Amino acid sequence: MDADLQEITRLWKVYRTIHQLCHDRGYLVSQADMDMDYEQFRTQFARNNVVDRSMLMFLVQKRDDPTEQLTVFFPDERSVGIKTARKYCEKMIAQGIRRGIVIYIKTITSSAQKVFAASSKKVEVETFQEAELLVNITKHQLVPKHVVLTPEEKLTLLQRYRLKETQLPRIQINDPVAKYYGLKRGQVVKIIRASETAGRYLTYRLCL
Repeated sequence: MDADLQEITRLWKVYRTIHQLCHDRGYLVSQADMDMDYEQFRTQFARNNVVDRSMLMFLVQKRDDPTEQLTVFFPDERSVGIKTARKYCEKMIAQGIRRGIVIYIKTITSSAQKVFAASSKKVEVETFQEAELLVNITKHQLVPKHVVLTPEEKLTLLQRYRLKETQLPRIQINDPVAKYYGLKRGQVVKIIRASETAGRYLTYRLCL
């Protein structure tokens, strides 16, 4: 397989996974985008066997709050720098979009990350390397189902078991599953595992 076809295959997998991720975070995403096959992707985005990454960019809205929007960017440079980071932040601010995800090819400079951090009061930008999204880790048979609790559900949990949140087991914010769901420090995730005796076994973890 030549380099162009390898890139098309890679981006097709990434494109499907990022749409599944957005869906799992509660955004409106079409089933067609989550299930898009290789030939459909190639026809739509890879004319002449070259993917136009600017066409991959998309905007989604939360199912329960259309005013909460998320933009996903696919920069075409192998190393994302300050210029691109500023461009994305400025675009989001101008359009009133609070959240963004940047999917980069190989690297993102520390200076670009500082731009995102400095803009965090106005926009929240997450970054994923393409390689992190080649497969949907939550669909792996060894990864149990994770459900992010709302603040109200978290409070109910702590009151029911008379716990302080610091008494809960922990999940690190850079854990691949935590990153997939966009967990923030202080959030609690419910983990549902199959159990031969009880049918299912529930545990809870606090993101730190």
